[in-house]
Amino acid sequence: MDFNFTEEQGMIRDSLSRLIREKYDFETRVGVVKSDSGWRPEMWAQLAELGLLMAPFSEEDGGLGGGPVDVMIVMQEFGKGLVLEPFVPSVVCGGGFLKHGGTAAQKEEHLTAIMSADSTFAFAYAEPRGRYNLADLETTAKKDGSGYVLNGHKAVVIAAPWANKLIVTARTGGGRRDADGISVFIVDKAAKGVSTRDYPTVDGRRAAEVYFDNVSVGADALIGEADNGLGLIERVVDEATAAVCAEAAGVMGVAHAMTVEYSRQRKQFGTPIGKFQVLQHRMVDMFMEHEQSISMTYMATLKLGEDEVTRKKAASAAKVRIGQAGRFVGQQAIQIHGGMGMTEELAVGHYFKRLTMIDSEFGNVDHHLRRYTTLSAGEAKLAAE
Repeated sequence: MDFNFTEEQGMIRDSLSRLIREKYDFETRVGVVKSDSGWRPEMWAQLAELGLLMAPFSEEDGGLGGGPVDVMIVMQEFGKGLVLEPFVPSVVCGGGFLKHGGTAAQKEEHLTAIMSADSTFAFAYAEPRGRYNLADLETTAKKDGSGYVLNGHKAVVIAAPWANKLIVTARTGGGRRDADGISVFIVDKAAKGVSTRDYPTVDGRRAAEVYFDNVSVGADALIGEADNGLGLIERVVDEATAAVCAEAAGVMGVAHAMTVEYSRQRKQFGTPIGKFQVLQHRMVDMFMEHEQSISMTYMATLKLGEDEVTRKKAASAAKVRIGQAGRFVGQQAIQIHGGMGMTEELAVGHYFKRLTMIDSEFGNVDHHLRRYTTLSAGEAKLAAE
């Protein structure tokens, strides 16, 4: 199999890597995190000018004709710089719903705005009692004429403080955890009845609790088929899962490199600690975990276009491996740096925090291990029959 990138993909990686080196150094990021807004809209606009927000979309939709591999390249570079801007919530999730389920009119209005950075989307799907189950929904959307009325509460909506549009999952029929009766809507964050409580997350981003109190939306707010949205949601979430796996690979690479460099400088008993064999073994193990994470990310990314079961198994397998590797690499990086590794002043602690948060995004290790096991058991049963 050819794992080489195309010339265009190489240009995306190189231009983004250069931009992050020049304008996303650690001190600058710390300043942005501490600012009132928590991000740089001008940087988001610059990413749009470079065409990065257009990269994953087809030329028919106004994009550059890329796909999951382009997203992987972007996210790996974002991971290296701990980029705050909401590429996954807005482009991968918001754009993904429109790409796979949107009408021509929805794409023309919203997808074009996403690619130009005129609109920023956030994905409001998690609920306080949901525990990673995409079908566990208490938020409701009741039919009201040709439109719907939404009521409910969405938790930890990443990038919601920066968004002007929300992708909202809601129950339009069935019981709380039924696979049927789920629909997806575009909701204007400024709509009457929408309220938010914004807060910073441990890794420096911003999130919000979002509340819907008799929020009216028109029929044109529905993405895809009413009562049958779970398949669309799962597809987009698998794509987002692969994207954060790529980000984690970038984060791990930098955490490992920082640890190796520190071990060459820090001396104990007059000798650089990098010469101690036990620490050399640990750093080799960190390198191996990072390389395996890259391979698993490639595998998941390349299988996003295959059949449903294959896609789901690949995404879950990668998320399990990345979660385990991220914990190991992060913990070893902190331990080798010593107590100063957890200080705010040292960058490695921030990389560890991001790896910790990635483990919980779109399902943690335990969730995806159960999902993979269930899917594998289902395949075995079908084969036996």
